[in-house]
Amino acid sequence: MSFAAVLLAPFLLPSPDAGAIAPPRRHEVPAASVGENPPGRGDVSLAPAGGAGWTFRDVAESFRVRAQNQVRIEQHLTIRVAPRSRSAPPPRFVLDLPERNAEPRFVERSMGRCMAVSNISGVQPDSGNRLILFLRDRRMVSAVLERACRARDFYSGFYIERTSDGQLCVDRDMLLSRSGAHCKLTRIRQLVDMDD
Repeated sequence: MSFAAVLLAPFLLPSPDAGAIAPPRRHEVPAASVGENPPGRGDVSLAPAGGAGWTFRDVAESFRVRAQNQVRIEQHLTIRVAPRSRSAPPPRFVLDLPERNAEPRFVERSMGRCMAVSNISGVQPDSGNRLILFLRDRRMVSAVLERACRARDFYSGFYIERTSDGQLCVDRDMLLSRSGAHCKLTRIRQLVDMDD
């Protein structure tokens, strides 16, 4: 029977019993040939609950999607650390001063195994597998990556998954470059100017 006939049948027939559609006959198949019903499901009957036959409401209810009781919500927050911006050229009067050794010399000092991600303002690749992190309080940190990683892959910054403690830690967190390289930190040290 077509769907239009099912929809119009209650309106065309005067009595409720005349509008009922006889359910199809069940075809019994031995359980051994198709397997048992799943546990807890019981016998599935094609007849409606009232037992009098199919009505429009029964047909409409058969098309309703059953409610699902499983919901899964995931949230990921990725932080991007941008490369350090190029500084503006020095004023003209500074160029007229006599030349002196402008190369600062830095030494590495221990600073622990973790640092706050929110304190990082920029990154610059260094030689080999070392990055220079610039902090908001004007400190600099040397971050050494795994041996297989190259610092030049991080020329445009890196991404890091936000952790519950908001820290970037050695041997725990992975840095993701825009080129797709995943690298773990193996060491962080604060860089201190020898003249200070």
